[in-house]
Amino acid sequence: MEIKTESRPIEKPRKMVFNRSGSLPYGNNQVCGFWLAGKCTRNPCRFRHVDSLKPRQDQPPQRQTQPKRPPRTSSNGQRGNKFRSTWRNPDLSNPKILAVSSTEGVGAEGKMVHVTKNEVLTSRRACSVGGSCQKSQKKLCPYWVSGNCVDGEKCKDLHSLFSGSGFSPLTKLQKHSKAVTGIALPSGSDKLFSSSKDNSVCVWDCHTGQCVVTAELGGEIGCLISEGPWVFAGLQNAVQAWNIESRTELVLSGPNGLVHAMDVGEDMLFGGVQDGSILVWKSTSVSCSPEPVAFLMGHRFAVLSLVVGANCLYSGSEDESIRVWDLKTLQCLQILNGHKNFVTSVLCWDKFLLSGSLDNRLKVWAANEIGDLEVVNEVEEDNGILALCGIEDSQSKHILLVSCKDNTVRLYDLPSIFFTICSFAERGRIYAQEEVQTIAVGCGPLFFTGGAAGELSVWKLHGDASGSVGCS
Repeated sequence: MEIKTESRPIEKPRKMVFNRSGSLPYGNNQVCGFWLAGKCTRNPCRFRHVDSLKPRQDQPPQRQTQPKRPPRTSSNGQRGNKFRSTWRNPDLSNPKILAVSSTEGVGAEGKMVHVTKNEVLTSRRACSVGGSCQKSQKKLCPYWVSGNCVDGEKCKDLHSLFSGSGFSPLTKLQKHSKAVTGIALPSGSDKLFSSSKDNSVCVWDCHTGQCVVTAELGGEIGCLISEGPWVFAGLQNAVQAWNIESRTELVLSGPNGLVHAMDVGEDMLFGGVQDGSILVWKSTSVSCSPEPVAFLMGHRFAVLSLVVGANCLYSGSEDESIRVWDLKTLQCLQILNGHKNFVTSVLCWDKFLLSGSLDNRLKVWAANEIGDLEVVNEVEEDNGILALCGIEDSQSKHILLVSCKDNTVRLYDLPSIFFTICSFAERGRIYAQEEVQTIAVGCGPLFFTGGAAGELSVWKLHGDASGSVGCS
C-alpha cells in the first residue's frame, strides 16, 4: 500500500517500522489502514476505526494511511487515463457468410464473378512484398515537418513523408484552413478543384501549382466531384454546379441537410444527404437544368459514400449498412449488413465491390452462383478506414489506396486475377500530420490526398499510370 509521508520531527527512542498491513505497530492510538480502505475484517481490531484522531500531547501526530485509488478503467475495459479503442481480431476459424437478397451481382460491365460458400478469406493485416508486416509503424515527427527537430537520427518518430517504393511526393498545395472534403480534375482542363470545410472551393493551376481562384460558398462543403466539364459541390440543402466550358453556374435544390457524397451514372446525378436520403437529379427535355426526379429512401442515418458500377448504385451509410440500387428502376435490390460502424467508403473494382468502415474492416464483396453478394475477403486494419481509392499503373497492376485514422494512407498491390487468392501486399505508406479524409486520382501517374488540416498533397507513381478506376 502506498504511504504518503511528510516532514516532521521523530522521537529517537521510537523507531517507526511499517508492517505489511501498512499500519504502525506501536500503541493502540493508530488508525487502522485496512478500515480506511474499507477492507478490515477484524472485530475487535487493535487499531482504531475513527474518521479523525486527536494526537497525544507527548508525541508527534501519527501518519494515517490513505487508501490507494484504483486505476481508471475506460469503457472498453482498458486501464489508463485515456480512452483507447480496441478492436478484436477476426474469427479465423468461423468466418461469417453474409446472406442478402439480390437478383444481380457486381461486375465490370454487368459481369458477375461467382464464389461458393465458405470461401471467405480473413486476414489481420496486409504485409509488404518483402514479407515484413508494418504493424508497428512510427508516427510522423511534427518537429521535423516544421524544421525544428533537434534529435536528428536519434528521434523516435519518422523523418519521412512516406515509406516504400513506386511513388514519391511532388508538391503541397496550401490554401485551405480546414479539412479538404473533395478533389476534382475535370476532363480536358488544366485546373484542379478542391473543396474544404472552410466554406471555399480553390482552383489550382496544374502548371504552376498556384491557386488562381478562390470561391467562397458561404457554408460547409461536404464533397466535390467532376463529370465531363461539370464540377459539383455538395452544400447544405443544395448542390452548386459549374460548367467550365460554357461558364454556366447552377444551384440544384432539394436536399434536406448537408450533401456528403455524389456520383454520376445513366445521365443522373446522385447525392447522399445527411438525413439518410439519396436525391436524384436528371435533365429533362423541358429544362436544360437538372431537376430532382426521385428520392431514394432507406438509410436511417447520413449517406457517406456513393459509387456507380455494374448498372447499380452502391451507398454506404452511418447506419452501418450498404444498399444496392438498380439504376433503371431506382429500387433497392439488396442490403449488405456486416460492418459494425460507419461505412465511410465504397469502391467498384473490376468484378468486385470494396467497402471500408470505421470498424477497421476492408471487405471485398462478390456475387455467388445465385447472384447474391457475399464477402469473399476481409482485411482488418489497426485503425478505422476513412477513404478508398484505386489506380492502375502502366503494367496494369492494381493499386488500392486506403486512408486510415492513424494519419496514414496505405498502398496495396492487389492480386490481378482474383481477390481471394492471396492477401493484399503493401507497397508503401504515406504519413501525414492529420487524417487524410479524401483521395483522388488524376490523369497519368498523379494522385492527390487531402488532409484534415487543409493540406493538399500531390503524389506521383513511378512510371505511367493508366488512370483511375473510381474512388470515394
